[in-house]
Amino acid sequence: MQERLQKIIARAGVASRRHAETLITSGQVAVNGRIVAELGAKADAARDHIRVSGKLLRVGPGDAETKVYIALHKPDSVVSTLRDPEGRKTIADFLRGLPGRVFPVGRLEYHASGLLLLTNDGELANRIMRAHNLRQIYLCKIDPAPGAALLPNDVRELERRASVKLARAKGMPAGWWEVRTIGASKDAFRKSLLAAGHHVDKLRRVAIANIELGPLPSGRYRHISREEISSLEHTLSKSAQRS
Repeated sequence: MQERLQKIIARAGVASRRHAETLITSGQVAVNGRIVAELGAKADAARDHIRVSGKLLRVGPGDAETKVYIALHKPDSVVSTLRDPEGRKTIADFLRGLPGRVFPVGRLEYHASGLLLLTNDGELANRIMRAHNLRQIYLCKIDPAPGAALLPNDVRELERRASVKLARAKGMPAGWWEVRTIGASKDAFRKSLLAAGHHVDKLRRVAIANIELGPLPSGRYRHISREEISSLEHTLSKSAQRS
């Protein structure tokens, strides 16, 4: 059966569909020995020889590969990719022992830590990446400007400008805040803090939709349960209906 190349590549667990599109347009995908760089190109996974970055893709027309869903506690100063041309430590250094290959769904900044999702389920990864209204929760350590603490009026202004909900983090030392965001609004939050003279000292993501970091130690991973994935899929379906 003919399918779009990016869908076949994602199903094989090589990359998310969005990353697969980049691989195609950059000339890294070949079908039966011919480079294919058009996003609309199709192939038959059961009949055609498909190579990605020179490696033969092994995938049938069905979805026989066991799906793997991982929650990783990414440490600070680690790149959220599987390889780094600059030789820095990557998340691959913390994934030893997994039975198959997984890839990260989105990224965390180099100096940010916390929850990072990884999977070989390209379809689910694509749905997560395209969902613009998924709840995310961060713990943020804020260094106030010299001689200027964060006052209630400052908090309300930050919430308004960055579209976040801000509250003092429970059980954390002074200066730590819980930041609830929708989509990528944490960037606007950081810019608003900088504009007010405050500095984000540490940033840790602790939840994406219903998937929580919990007590998972830094540098360790856990398998996400089937129940958690079912709940996430339900949230994604509702998100798509609202878009």
